[in-house]
Amino acid sequence: MTDPIRVLVLDDDFRVGGLHHAIVGERPGFAPLDPVRTIAEARAAIRDHRPELLLADVYLPDGDGISLVQEAGMDAVIVSAAEDAPTVRRALRSGAVAYLMKPFEKRSLTAVLDRYARYRNLLAGDRSLRQKDLDRALAIMHGAGESASASRSATEQLILGALGAEEASAAEIGERVGISRATAQRHLTTLAERGVVEVRLRYGAAGRPEHRYTMRG
Repeated sequence: MTDPIRVLVLDDDFRVGGLHHAIVGERPGFAPLDPVRTIAEARAAIRDHRPELLLADVYLPDGDGISLVQEAGMDAVIVSAAEDAPTVRRALRSGAVAYLMKPFEKRSLTAVLDRYARYRNLLAGDRSLRQKDLDRALAIMHGAGESASASRSATEQLILGALGAEEASAAEIGERVGISRATAQRHLTTLAERGVVEVRLRYGAAGRPEHRYTMRG
C-alpha cells in the first residue's frame, strides 16, 4: 500500500491554517502534519518530518513563503491573497506546482490535491519516462484547461459510481447508468485522458479488441 503524502500547511492565520489542514485530512492518500504559522516553524517541521507537499502563504510574520519554497526545493502549492502578476510569476519560478488565490471554495483545494496525487503517481519511481508520460502528468496537474474549481459533470459522477472497483466496458457502464454506449465511451475516454481511470484492451474470440476500464488506484 502506498504511503500517504505528507502535507505541511503554512499560514499565519491559525483559523485559515486549521481549515486547510482539515481539507487535506479529508482527502484519501494525504496525511496533514500539524499546521505552522511562521517560516521558522516551517523550517523545523520540514527538517523533522520531511513533508512531500507544502501549502504556503506568501506574506508571513518572519519572511516570505515563496522564498521558503525555493529554499526547500520541494513541491508546493502557493495559497495567497496576492493576485499581482509578478508575485504569481515568482511563485511559479520557485517551483510551485499550483497557485490558489484567497478566498476560494473548498473544492478548489480538493481539486488541486487530487490532481497532485495523480501527477505524483505518474512521475513516481526511477523508471525512464516517455514524452507522452510527461505531457500527461503536466496536463493533469494543470487541469487540462479546466479551472481548479471545476467539478466533474453529473454524468461523469454517475459513471465513476457505476464503475466502482470493478473492471467494465463502455457498454456495461452505459447499461448501468442508463446512457448510450457511445456517450459512456466518450466520458470514459475523457476520464482516462485525465488519469482518473485506466484502460486496457481485451481480445475476444473474434480477435476484435474491447476497451476495459478500471478506476486508477
